[in-house]
Amino acid sequence: MYTAIIVLALFVCLLLALVVLAQNSKGGGLSSNFAAGGTAQLMGVKRTGDLLERLTWGFAIALIVLSLASHVILSGQTAGPMRSVNQQKALETRVPAAPAVPGPQAPAPGATAPGATAPQSAPATTAPAAQPTPAPAPAQ
Repeated sequence: MYTAIIVLALFVCLLLALVVLAQNSKGGGLSSNFAAGGTAQLMGVKRTGDLLERLTWGFAIALIVLSLASHVILSGQTAGPMRSVNQQKALETRVPAAPAVPGPQAPAPGATAPGATAPQSAPATTAPAAQPTPAPAPAQ
């Protein structure tokens, strides 16, 4: 259905362009060529101008209606609001977890550093070292 409306809209565009080119402009236009072919003799010059003007308005209104119809049909086919490719990619990507803080880390309380010997009697009153909080990742 959508393809049929698009093809019809293209046909209306072609007819609209032809009718606009056939109208009499200040310089004469293509309608002066049609006058020699018998169009003006058949309907008269005034009636030919009126007909071309009415056709122009009719084709313009038909083009507007077809474009609105194509929008209604296309929006009815999608489940949610239409999004651009960039918006879809942004929704699909996951934000990575905060990276670990590089550098030497303090050993856990009561653990010994590698290569060091444990003391025989470790005091139990030592407070654990405060871990720095990682900075939030910049928003993209």
